[in-house]
Amino acid sequence: MADTVVKKKKSKKVVNSGQVHVLATFNNTIVTFTDNSGNVLTTSSSGACGFRGSKKGTAYAAQVAAEKAGQLAKQQYGFIKSDVFIKGIGLGRDAAVRALNTLDIVVESITDKTGVAHGGVRPRKARRV
Repeated sequence: MADTVVKKKKSKKVVNSGQVHVLATFNNTIVTFTDNSGNVLTTSSSGACGFRGSKKGTAYAAQVAAEKAGQLAKQQYGFIKSDVFIKGIGLGRDAAVRALNTLDIVVESITDKTGVAHGGVRPRKARRV
């Protein structure tokens, strides 16, 4: 009755290049590392790094979040090169990209995906008295 179960060792997925998506709002910064087809590898945010309240929206919090997600991507997947996509108008926009340079991740391109205002939604109908 002593059957031994042999488990296969899980092969390590290697992703040398991919994308980094930075969502920088006034209240938080979310950094996501994906492969070239958009499948998420690692992610981190200012809130997940222990910052609370108004400190989550700071540039330093964004830097810490980018470093944390970048370290995991380098260790687990061998992440080296990236295209950066930035969305939002928060303080963490530049800080997150600078943090990638400290991790020796080569930034090939930086693209701004922030939405642009277009005149707003249709106004309400006129009030009849």
